[in-house]
Amino acid sequence: MYKFSFKQLFLTFCVLILQSSLVSADSNPWRVNEAYKLPEWLSISGSHRMRFESLDQQFRATRSGDDQIFLFRTLLLTEIKLDGIKFGMEMEDSRQELADSSTPLNTTVVNPLELLQAYAEIEIDDLFFTGSKSTLRGGRITMDVGSRRLVARNRYRNTLNAFTGVDWQWSGADNSKFRLFYTLPVQRRVSGNILSNEARIDKERDDVRFWGIYYSPSTLPWGGEADKGEVYLFGLNENDSADLTTANRDIYTTGFRFFRKPAVNKFDYQLESILQFGESRASRTATTDLDHFAHYQHAALGYTFDTTWTPRLIAQYDYASGDDNPADGDNNRFSTLFGARRFEYGPTSIYGAFARANISSPGVRLIVKPQKRLNLMIALRGFWLASADDAWTTAGIRNAAGQSENYIGSQIETRLRWDIIPKNLRLEAGAAHIFSGDLMNNAGKQDVSYFYTQASLSF
Repeated sequence: MYKFSFKQLFLTFCVLILQSSLVSADSNPWRVNEAYKLPEWLSISGSHRMRFESLDQQFRATRSGDDQIFLFRTLLLTEIKLDGIKFGMEMEDSRQELADSSTPLNTTVVNPLELLQAYAEIEIDDLFFTGSKSTLRGGRITMDVGSRRLVARNRYRNTLNAFTGVDWQWSGADNSKFRLFYTLPVQRRVSGNILSNEARIDKERDDVRFWGIYYSPSTLPWGGEADKGEVYLFGLNENDSADLTTANRDIYTTGFRFFRKPAVNKFDYQLESILQFGESRASRTATTDLDHFAHYQHAALGYTFDTTWTPRLIAQYDYASGDDNPADGDNNRFSTLFGARRFEYGPTSIYGAFARANISSPGVRLIVKPQKRLNLMIALRGFWLASADDAWTTAGIRNAAGQSENYIGSQIETRLRWDIIPKNLRLEAGAAHIFSGDLMNNAGKQDVSYFYTQASLSF
């Protein structure tokens, strides 16, 4: 009853906002604080999103046929600001409809009625240097770090990563940045059959620890003010417990990134190189500790044209290492830790065909703005296995004995966003199609098509 009535309420809001969009389009976005004249020390905000997804032909090794799902995600954040300290609490409710027993469901899709964040935050000025600002958060939190390839607060995905611990961020007067965090990743849980959308309290364990050090200088030795850089080191230390099975990763991930943000009539770029080392197991069910040595490389070059629709064209290349030899006592498959992948490899959810593990992938992307509130993206990428002896990880497909095919296939993706009322109501639709390559064909897989449409209301 809750889900049905909430959907009706949301659709009613959409209709009302659409009717008034022409007269209210240039006004400030509607917010709870202003509408109900809340006191300055209290802030309430949130969002609700509905998305329909359809998948034609499964690419996963153990599944077949078509699939569809209706997803709902509600976020509600309440903050209390006192003198020098802030308390925050954010609730998440992520549910599904239409799925069945053959739908690839897990807690990246469903996590009903959960405490996503509960934290205290302290701001300190002029720490170490005059003009600096620093923030210390403690409790259950979400995080975006750097490029979001390794640590991210998920956007497209129906559930979000959360961590329990402390996160300290420092910013100098010259805009240099330093960050330290030490956390226990939160394990998302549901009660009973995941199809039932029944809540179960998430929890963290001290058997899994995730920490990091991050630094971004104010300037780089080359280029100008637009050129930025960062270096970082992350550690993930995990062990099995009575009710949690892990890959026993004891790995350290270090890397750097150089980039320049897009600007009209200028080139922009991004280079990121990541090295990963330590110990891990080949899977959660394996029992042998392996030496872990893996790497990931990303390069992108873009240009924004000063013409109609302001087109931006980007050439991209990604390489994420795979395991070269399953029998050599080493694990060379790269792990993306808690990163997001939708912004590079296409939609996730019941699709999620590609990840940063055992891939070599060149691509090209075009972004245009036909109108002020319309954003259209078209992308084409080819995908090869970095190591023919390792799997296409998201599909669970390997070469059969005697075969060494690398070409998975090519993906074309498109996405259209329409900000009907900026920062209040957005409609979005997208599609992805995989043209099957040799690896897919040998596994008996055909072309794959995926489509989604969603509406998001922020308040």
